[in-house]
Amino acid sequence: MKIALLGYGKMGKAIEKVAEAKGHEIVYRVDLNNAFDFLPVSLQNVDVAIDFSMPTAAVDNILKCFEANVPIVIGTTGWYDQFDMIKDKCLNENQSVLYSSNFSIGVNIFYKVNKILAEIMKSHDYDVMINETHHTAKKDHPSGTALSLAKQIMNEIVKKEKIKDRLMFDNQTPSQSTKPNELLIESHREGDVMGDHTVRYENVIDIIEIKHSAKSRYGFARGALLAAEWLVGKKGIYTLDDILNF
Repeated sequence: MKIALLGYGKMGKAIEKVAEAKGHEIVYRVDLNNAFDFLPVSLQNVDVAIDFSMPTAAVDNILKCFEANVPIVIGTTGWYDQFDMIKDKCLNENQSVLYSSNFSIGVNIFYKVNKILAEIMKSHDYDVMINETHHTAKKDHPSGTALSLAKQIMNEIVKKEKIKDRLMFDNQTPSQSTKPNELLIESHREGDVMGDHTVRYENVIDIIEIKHSAKSRYGFARGALLAAEWLVGKKGIYTLDDILNF
């Protein structure tokens, strides 16, 4: 399989190692040095593209893949405000997209546990919040993973009607309280943290938490490559759920 890496930072390099170990070939790479030279014609010898770029570049990268008729796996988050446009264009033009807020298999197991826990907790008197921590190079907040967790919770706990996004810095004390109808997501940016997510339920009696911590980028890389292998030859818009079937 011939792969284009749209985004050749730390994640792109991790995907490259995993892909080449499985006998795939990286035939095109886009980074900050050549991003302005990236055109649909650049993908003429590509079987599938994998995008871990920037929120500001993701939609343009998707559209170029559509023009080149190349399937694309998208790990970049922060572009979902344009999701409906991309979905419509993908389906109308018979293109191929697979997107996920997190390609780690472990995180997708965590999603399943989060959904089950939310179903239980909707009948009990607990407040709930999400805490996420990532490396300082991550541009968007909250993380796409935290937003996915929040969506699952809000689907079950109907009193939580909207998200309150709070970006925290070292030793900062929250200055604003959270309203009962708000689901708080606290985002922290520290060092080279791969990704920590905690869902916390609390009342006056006790605290219940579930947590996932990524130890390296290779879990995300393996999941993204699995998605790319699966997507080739298919048409439509998919998520990792279509592969995992938990």
